[in-house]
Amino acid sequence: MKKGYLCIVLATFLFSTMEIALKLTAGNFNAIQLTFLRFLIGSLVLLPPTLKHLKKIHISLRGSDFAFFALTGLICVNISMILYQMAVLYAPASTVAVLFSCNSVFLVLFAFFLLGEKIRINTGICIVLSLLGMMVMIHPFHFSGGAAGIILSLTAAVTFAFYSAVGRGRSGRYGGIVMTCFSFLFGCAEMLVLIFLTHLRPVALFLRRAGLDQFASIPIFSGIELSSLPGLAYVGIFVTGCGFAFYFLAIEIAGSAKAALVFFCKPVLAPLLSLAVLGETITPRMSAGIALIVLGSLVTFLPEFSLHRHAVPAQTEQPLHKRDKTS
Repeated sequence: MKKGYLCIVLATFLFSTMEIALKLTAGNFNAIQLTFLRFLIGSLVLLPPTLKHLKKIHISLRGSDFAFFALTGLICVNISMILYQMAVLYAPASTVAVLFSCNSVFLVLFAFFLLGEKIRINTGICIVLSLLGMMVMIHPFHFSGGAAGIILSLTAAVTFAFYSAVGRGRSGRYGGIVMTCFSFLFGCAEMLVLIFLTHLRPVALFLRRAGLDQFASIPIFSGIELSSLPGLAYVGIFVTGCGFAFYFLAIEIAGSAKAALVFFCKPVLAPLLSLAVLGETITPRMSAGIALIVLGSLVTFLPEFSLHRHAVPAQTEQPLHKRDKTS
C-alpha cells in the first residue's frame, strides 16, 4: 500500500503543475496541436518500459486488445482532453482545473456501477466535503466565465472518469503503464486523422465560420523551437507520460477510491504552485475551499490509520488463544 500512496503523491504533484506548464507553453502552439504533441511524447516515453513489461508477463496482444486501446484512446485523448482544451478557451484555467478535479467523484460512481467497487461511508463524506470545497472556490452562482466553460469542464471530467473506470476494468490484464501507453498511442493516431481533416478546405471554412479558428487547419510541428522545447518536454514527458502512469498505477494498487485523492488534492496544490510560479493570488474564498478539501481527504485516511493501529494486538492475541486451547 505504501507504493500506492507514493504513486498518488507523484501523480498529484505532476497533475497539479499541468495548468501552469500548459499556460507557459501554450503561446507557442495551437491548443489541439499541443494536446497531440504532449500525448505523443508521453506515449513514446512509456513505450520501452511497456514493451519490457509485456515481455515479462508473457502476454501477446490480440485484436480485441487493440480495439480496446482504440476505445480508451478515443475517450481520453480525443474526447475528454479536447473538451478540456475547449473549456480553457471559454473559462479561466484555474476554474477549469478545479471543475476537472470533480472527475474523481464521477470515477467513484462509475467504479460502483460498472466495477462493483464499494463506496464506504468515509469515502462518501470525503466526496461531499470535497465538492463543497470546489463549489466554494469557483462560486458557481456568481460565475463570470459563462455557462460554456462550466459545461465543457464538467463534460471533460465525466468522460475522463468514464475512461478511468473502463481502464480499471481491463488494467489487471496488462498493468497500468501498458494500458496508458497504448491508449495514448491509439488516441494520437485517431487525433492525427482528425487534424488532417481540419486541413480539408470545406472543413476549415466551416470551422472558421463557426468561430472555431483554433480547430481549423491545425498545425502539427510548427512552433517547435529551441526556446519552446523545455516546456514541451516537461508537459509531454513528466505531466502526460509519468503523471498518467503514476495515476493508473495508483488505481491498480490502491483502488479507485484512494486514487481519487489525486484530484481531491489537485485543487489544493495547484493554487499554491500557481502562487509560487505565476504569482497568482489565493483569495479567502479559495482558502476556505482548500480547507474543506483537506478535511475531506483526512476523512478518507483516518479509518485506515485506526485499523492499522489495532491490527498488531489482534494478531498477537490469536496465537495465545490457540496455545491455551492446546494446553
